[in-house]
Amino acid sequence: MRVEIMDTTLRDGEQTQGVSYSPLEKLHIAKLLLKDLKVDRIEVASALVSTGEFEAIRQITDWARHNNLHRKVEVLGFVDGEISLNWIKDAGGNVINLLCKGSLRHLEKQLRKTPEKHVSDIKEIIRKAEAFDMQVNIYLEDWSNGMIHSEEYVLYMLDSLKNENIERFMLPDTLGILNPEQTFTFCKKIIDQHPSLHFDFHAHNDYDLAVANVFSAVKAGIKGIHTTVNGLGERAGNAPLSSVIGVLHDQLDTETGINEYEITKASKIVETFSGIRIPVNKPLIGENVFTQTSGIHADGDSKDNLYYNNLLPERFGRKRKYTLGKQSGKATVRKNLEEFGLFLNPESLTKVTQRVIELGDKKENVTTEDLPFIIADVLGNEQINYKIFIKNYSLSLSYGLKPSANVQIEIDGNLYQETSSGDGQYDAFMKALRVIYDKLGKQYPLLTDYQVSIPPGGATDALVETVITWDFNGKEFKTRGLDADQTESAIKATEKMLNIIEGLKEKEYKHSFVKM
Repeated sequence: MRVEIMDTTLRDGEQTQGVSYSPLEKLHIAKLLLKDLKVDRIEVASALVSTGEFEAIRQITDWARHNNLHRKVEVLGFVDGEISLNWIKDAGGNVINLLCKGSLRHLEKQLRKTPEKHVSDIKEIIRKAEAFDMQVNIYLEDWSNGMIHSEEYVLYMLDSLKNENIERFMLPDTLGILNPEQTFTFCKKIIDQHPSLHFDFHAHNDYDLAVANVFSAVKAGIKGIHTTVNGLGERAGNAPLSSVIGVLHDQLDTETGINEYEITKASKIVETFSGIRIPVNKPLIGENVFTQTSGIHADGDSKDNLYYNNLLPERFGRKRKYTLGKQSGKATVRKNLEEFGLFLNPESLTKVTQRVIELGDKKENVTTEDLPFIIADVLGNEQINYKIFIKNYSLSLSYGLKPSANVQIEIDGNLYQETSSGDGQYDAFMKALRVIYDKLGKQYPLLTDYQVSIPPGGATDALVETVITWDFNGKEFKTRGLDADQTESAIKATEKMLNIIEGLKEKEYKHSFVKM
């Protein structure tokens, strides 16, 4: 069985509080969804919203038409005569998702119409859409409440419209009220009565049941599922694309056209454009979900992948990690050393593991990148030479002028100094540092992420932790700095980074390590 995926990140997902995409951002996400992720359809906007929304649709439809994808681009429209149709047509759209009423209460209280009048108005729009060569799908808004409180009305709507030129009937749980049993029962009843029609299911996550309800809907025979990247949407959001794909592929053995490997990239881009951070424990896409904490788990994975499941991180462009802390065992430390292509002799491994556990007991952050420094401390003379020191720096911030930095560093006992300006004090510092490295012909990593945090309830004098993610020759790692000043904490993290890459390049640990 194959299930169609319609992603509404650009329409329903943009209804997340505080989210608003520029036309260029919308175009970029649309390309990502259709070309890279290969979703079947995308819903990109609501008609009549704004001039910016019109421009976004126009750019997307122009691109889609040149790539023969224009029938995959859909716009929400309303039962308003020709107003929505003309707006969508002028923006280059070819598909209208017509918002109709799926519950009697919505019809009577909001539109103040009779069912007969509503059906008549819908049919009139369908005829006009045919004249525009525009495809029509219909949403039965509040369908879930309709099935609970006014099932006869829902069945009347379907009976009245089943012979119209409607491509898909879309069944939204608009307020996220359904549970999996209700979803299965209601979908099955609708499908059994109209087996020739194409039905989509549109879940909301108010009770954290959106993905479970998707599971039940597909079990009942639903042919299309609506998702959003990262589960964006009003209130608690919609069914997350990533979780839906995992469930469909693994739990229901259902085919989709989705390219799983691109899911993480899409999630990160939408995270950046939306400004809504992905929770670290979000299934499939959260930072921690492919990270093992227990030393027992690391040991089991080393012996026969005993703690693996079908959600292999490589499927989604990810890698498995083993976190270091008080629950670590030797297997965990060994797994992390493999990231460097290195391992310790048994005696040294035991000592380092014990120190990692001690640090974890103190609730200190222990990362893979901390291991070389822990090893240096534990193994005494068999230690890393801390070769690079940021000796002095002067940062200047003046109103109306670009920030500047004068930086002096020591490498192998030699001092180097440069001055530069930038868009911020840290940017100026980094540019001065890069000038030194360029002159010395030394490699320098790419900064890929920068996070700042203070303790909960912290005041203006609180310690600041800066976590910087770097990419060095395709290898990603993080460094942390702690200081009362944000820029200084970032500089401490940067100094740590410089020594890590220096150690990696020059293999400082040759007495303690054996190359694999």
